[in-house]
Amino acid sequence: MSEWLLVLAGGALGAPTRYLIGVASRARLPSSFHWGTFLANMAAALLLGFLVAAGTEGALGTTGEALLSTGFCGALSTWSTFSKEMLALTDARRVAGAGGYLLATIALGLGLSFAGGALAQAIW
Repeated sequence: MSEWLLVLAGGALGAPTRYLIGVASRARLPSSFHWGTFLANMAAALLLGFLVAAGTEGALGTTGEALLSTGFCGALSTWSTFSKEMLALTDARRVAGAGGYLLATIALGLGLSFAGGALAQAIW
């Protein structure tokens, strides 16, 4: 299968997963915090950290990287929505909330990415 079809297939799974995370978070975690975007990005960071380390160990191959890393994780994570939410928070003069959201997203996202990588290294 051509690489771009694998990316397409992974994206076709990642985008609805992100949507469902948003729907579930709005139903279960009602608040002004952007839980859907945050949780989707954190899941993508953890999984991508795992996949990158697994790929370094040769466990994925180019097909697995295209399908899972580029396709699925690329569609699951959402920098554009995160940016839109950051702009909305600052436009509403919720600077502390925007700062907290920014710091939590970056710090926890990087931490989860490293944790995913460490898990993959422990397995391989």
